[in-house]
Amino acid sequence: MKLGEILVSEGLISEDMLAQALEEQKKDGKRVGSALMKLGFIEENALLKALSKHFGIKSVDLRNEELDESLLKLIPNEIAGKYLVVPVNRFGRTLTVAMINPGDVAAIEDIQFATGFEVEPVVASEDAILGIVREHYNVKKLMSDVMYEIEMAEAGEISVEVVDDKKQEEDLSDIIEDRDSGPALKLVSKIITDAVDMNVSDVHIEPYEKDLRIRFRIDGILHEVMKPPKRMTRALATVVKVMAKLKVEEKRLPQDGRIKARIHNKIIDIRVATIPTLFGEKIALRILDRSAIQLNLDLLGFEPSTLKSFRKAIKTPYGIVLATGPTGSGKTTTLYSALTELNDPGLNIITAEDPIEYSLMGISQLQVHDKIGLTFASALREYLRQDPNIIMVGEIRDLETAQISIRAALTGHLVISTVHTNSSAATVTRLVNMNVERFLITSTILSIESQRLLRKTCEKCRKEIKYPDEVLQDAGVDPKKLDYPLYKGEGCEACRGTGYKGRIGIFENMIISSKIKDLILQGAPAEKIEKQAVEEGMITLHSSALLKLESGSTTVEEVIRETMVM
Repeated sequence: MKLGEILVSEGLISEDMLAQALEEQKKDGKRVGSALMKLGFIEENALLKALSKHFGIKSVDLRNEELDESLLKLIPNEIAGKYLVVPVNRFGRTLTVAMINPGDVAAIEDIQFATGFEVEPVVASEDAILGIVREHYNVKKLMSDVMYEIEMAEAGEISVEVVDDKKQEEDLSDIIEDRDSGPALKLVSKIITDAVDMNVSDVHIEPYEKDLRIRFRIDGILHEVMKPPKRMTRALATVVKVMAKLKVEEKRLPQDGRIKARIHNKIIDIRVATIPTLFGEKIALRILDRSAIQLNLDLLGFEPSTLKSFRKAIKTPYGIVLATGPTGSGKTTTLYSALTELNDPGLNIITAEDPIEYSLMGISQLQVHDKIGLTFASALREYLRQDPNIIMVGEIRDLETAQISIRAALTGHLVISTVHTNSSAATVTRLVNMNVERFLITSTILSIESQRLLRKTCEKCRKEIKYPDEVLQDAGVDPKKLDYPLYKGEGCEACRGTGYKGRIGIFENMIISSKIKDLILQGAPAEKIEKQAVEEGMITLHSSALLKLESGSTTVEEVIRETMVM
């Protein structure tokens, strides 16, 4: 239930008063509560009392609260400015947060995710929270100022050109033809251009009952950047679908497409996926900017010993090398970097991918297509007749693909692929669960590399910080043995208030040694296999993360987020 509806149900304002406040809100972009108080329809104390009663929570007067700077630093600038929230107390693993709208589930979830604490909301005055946010947080522009973004989009020029491989480049306004999509066309151009400028990996255009939300995934985290008028939902979908050469009239079924666009004189590939939802088509855009990716193993974040063992594995003439990790952990970049290093005129390298994310010169790449029967397994089977030296398979997801990969390795080929597991040792269990024979695993697999991506601390605004002992323990750090400084970004223009800029990989690489082969054949659990690998010198993901923490590259929060929840 929204604030206005709560106040009406409590009998504090009438429907007519709410309607007037909503009209006032459209003029100045302020929140409904501020508009109601500005119009004299309700006093601040009555507003806070109503919210406190409705949600069954306390209200606090922040003007009488002494603010703890260490508490304020727990919530990133971006979240404080986006939701207008202020941390006021902490007890154990619970953080008490003053909010304007304590019913905002998305805000609470974002705070919990960013801080690692459970959130206990309390309600406070908007003016008081706004004053604290402006004074203590480096917030350039509050996210509540939505109309600014729309005006910029509608007033701006179209800066994206669609590139057709068979034709000349076309301006977006030409390919949309005479459709009534002027503002939407400019907004799509702005969204894509901003996404490229901000190194965004994914864009989400999400329609809801009364809202339309645009979110960017930056350094692995989704951020709401814009809320255009709901009326633009259909026009935005039309523009994107025309650009991606999808069926504009088809709104009942999911569609996939691709856009090749010229932005700032460079070619950008954009993967497009649409799905029908209750309130319109949701659109996801994957931004593939080849110029922003450095396919170099030395730059990914490997510890020297881990990189040495991984390089040794990929340069073995035959066998299987696996990269593991969840979606979005950087596996594709690692494999592409490995192929780039292996690429040589004397070798025949071929790949089967879903999808092909980047074109690699000198390497034959194939896009699998399950609907027409061109699967990883069938592609791999055909590849064995192509005299390959090295085969890269996008993913081993079933027994058939695993069996053909093993056959390729046993007949003198190097196979590089991925598996979705949480650790190197757990991959053995996954393969066994696919019904791959243990003796075939030990006969063919050379190494299993596992990885994650940590957000890097912004170097422009990072400051030394003292963490409570229990937070350090949550990260697997012994407070008594901590002998190096810890850093956290305060938030600045360079990192857009997040305290983070860029990402760096953490890696473990398990070599299938003779002792590990014995354990696999004996049916040992993953924990025992990992213990043996560590005894033989493997740096685990958690240990790799702690080394990044010691170097000042990342924060305690990132170590917890990526390595302590597996």
